[in-house]
Amino acid sequence: MEDRRGRSDGMSRGKAVGGVGGLGLIAIVVIGGLLGVDVSPLLNGVGVGSGGVSTSGAAPITAADKRAGDFVSVTLADTEEIWSEIFTTQVGVPYEPAVLVLFKGVTQSPCGGASGASGPFYCPADQKAYLDTAFFVTMERQMGAGGDFAAAYVVAHEIAHHVQNELGILGQANQLRAQVSEAQSNAISVRIELQADCYSGIWARYAQERFGSLERGDIAEAINAAKQIGDDTLQRNAGRVPSPHTFTHGTSAQRQRWFETGFEAATLAACDTFGAERL
Repeated sequence: MEDRRGRSDGMSRGKAVGGVGGLGLIAIVVIGGLLGVDVSPLLNGVGVGSGGVSTSGAAPITAADKRAGDFVSVTLADTEEIWSEIFTTQVGVPYEPAVLVLFKGVTQSPCGGASGASGPFYCPADQKAYLDTAFFVTMERQMGAGGDFAAAYVVAHEIAHHVQNELGILGQANQLRAQVSEAQSNAISVRIELQADCYSGIWARYAQERFGSLERGDIAEAINAAKQIGDDTLQRNAGRVPSPHTFTHGTSAQRQRWFETGFEAATLAACDTFGAERL
């Protein structure tokens, strides 16, 4: 885990990525995402400067920040152990863990800028997931999706995108998105997100069996979180009539169903959203 919170110099150096555009930008999977909003247009023309310098806010770390960071660290370690086992038994190749970047306020990535408002996201360019833990507060207070396991679901969902990247699914899907219409691209994005929800369900099942860490009501918290971040629910809560052709993450019912599918089947094969006739 890379913790950028509270850095006095406000800087985080990474490898510069030159000429990110075309397929590179389209391949960015942004889970501003968990808010059900496609913020990929925000990334157009945005990249890391020639010095590869990323800027992060230097706000002081509170006790709540520290607790959230510790929680994320434990959850991330669980994902690493579980996905290593799954890759060994179901894929037959080693799993290369993602790096999770904690930030506070704003930061930069090869995929562009990030803020607490944009929500967590995964950047294939550096294989890192980005998270401002203040998003957990947003989930609880504004979206009605509180609870430790709801927060764990957020982490698991971002890591699931890394799993897709490791399996070669993410790159192929986004290359296809670059060649089709906006509506078709959105439909592919929905399948990407629902598969990540399904993979999150697999992780939850393994966490229950391996660590015995799930308490009564935990799965219900995750399923409720999936419901609250469905495109239709978010659009309706924003006072809009749900428009399916604009969906990028799936409906509440779809997100819940695919999480449950992963939890019940616990196999990668069961999460083939791209081959499914019914989502």
